[in-house]
Amino acid sequence: MVGYGRRYPQQVHHRGSSIVSIKVNPSFVSCRGGYATWYSRKASDPNLLTGAIVGGPDAYDNFADQRDNYQQTEPATYNNAPLLGVLARLHAGHAGYNQLLPVDIPLLKPTAAQPKPKMTPPSSGLIAITQKTTSSWVANGKKYYRYTVTLTNKSNKAIKKVNISVSKLYGPLWGLTKTAGGSYGLPTWVSSIPAGKSIEFVYIHTASAAQVSISSYTLT
Repeated sequence: MVGYGRRYPQQVHHRGSSIVSIKVNPSFVSCRGGYATWYSRKASDPNLLTGAIVGGPDAYDNFADQRDNYQQTEPATYNNAPLLGVLARLHAGHAGYNQLLPVDIPLLKPTAAQPKPKMTPPSSGLIAITQKTTSSWVANGKKYYRYTVTLTNKSNKAIKKVNISVSKLYGPLWGLTKTAGGSYGLPTWVSSIPAGKSIEFVYIHTASAAQVSISSYTLT
């Protein structure tokens, strides 16, 4: 976000931000003239677009603060819109209605003891599975748990075509792609897990942690 923190983008890919203000230089700036004079300029923007959200770093947290790097430094309304929507909803406060997602969660048989949040130990294979409870809340007399599962590639090669088995799951799951056979695979935007890297997925239900295991995978 431009204008916040100590290291915000200084060379935003934006004509109004890149060209000096008319209050500083009242002379006319033509379209081509402005492009030729200001686009390749290495100095910081003369006009600060406070609050603008640029494309940001790539999947490996690399960010080149350069005006011609439009993929990462261009501010756009579709970057700011989701944040504004979230802030507007938070500002509205709690309205007293059910904010759970519209999914069908099967009722479990009542038990004497409430499920306790727990963390499952990492697996001993090339893909370590770490599972933990990250949130819980009560709605309509039921206690819901949000679990985050981390899959870490412990090998020195990339892993793809991961087949993930999830059993004893009684609610929605996000971050994986369901296969025709009922198991799960990597999300569509992730082709493989590089060596030493991790991916995460989450699920919500009213029981203790589901059973997550790796059925198969391919080393590349």
